[in-house]
Amino acid sequence: MISGPQYPVETTDPPKQLIILLHGFGSDGNDLMQLAKLWAKYMPEALFLAPNAPEICTTSPSGYQWFSLADLSKAEIDAGVIKASSTLNSFIDINLRKYQLKEDRLVLVGFSQGTMMALQVGLRRPQSCAGIIGFSGQLPNAEKLKTEVKKTPPVLLVHGANDEIIPVKALFNAVSELGAAGINVQWHVSIGLGHSIGADGLELAVEFFKDIFS
Repeated sequence: MISGPQYPVETTDPPKQLIILLHGFGSDGNDLMQLAKLWAKYMPEALFLAPNAPEICTTSPSGYQWFSLADLSKAEIDAGVIKASSTLNSFIDINLRKYQLKEDRLVLVGFSQGTMMALQVGLRRPQSCAGIIGFSGQLPNAEKLKTEVKKTPPVLLVHGANDEIIPVKALFNAVSELGAAGINVQWHVSIGLGHSIGADGLELAVEFFKDIFS
């Protein structure tokens, strides 16, 4: 069972939304807790959870990985995402039950490798989550999407134009593949930004939250 830091609801009531933050390769849940602190004032009824990925990072032992990137081939990345999916699905199920929330109160937010996990899992769960936000990532197992997708929650993808780790082309490929599968995708390219999250992306995420929970 994976675990990690959490940012509690701002109100005194039980949480009415669950936002799960999925970190990138070599990082940990604390890294994305900064997002929770920024977004909490707009989402005072949301509980933010940021689990550490299930494996110690192969290249940075102080961090974690959802799967190894020793082999960067598409086949290995696709297989790694699938392998890690059961762990993430279990984490989601446990916390939805714990806080007595339905899937339509859940948002998955990923960065880089975490975006791959959010897209892989969020689009294949039997019930639709409220939405998926992905920063600086790519769409794994794209060729299987049309046959495997179970629900089509709205998706927001944001990518830096100067991303040196995952080129911005990955965003356009993902938008095309998601659209072909009937998924509503909003997307944005952050001009001048590398493999990171910019202020414009943070603001777009706030608007996305407001739209899906309005």
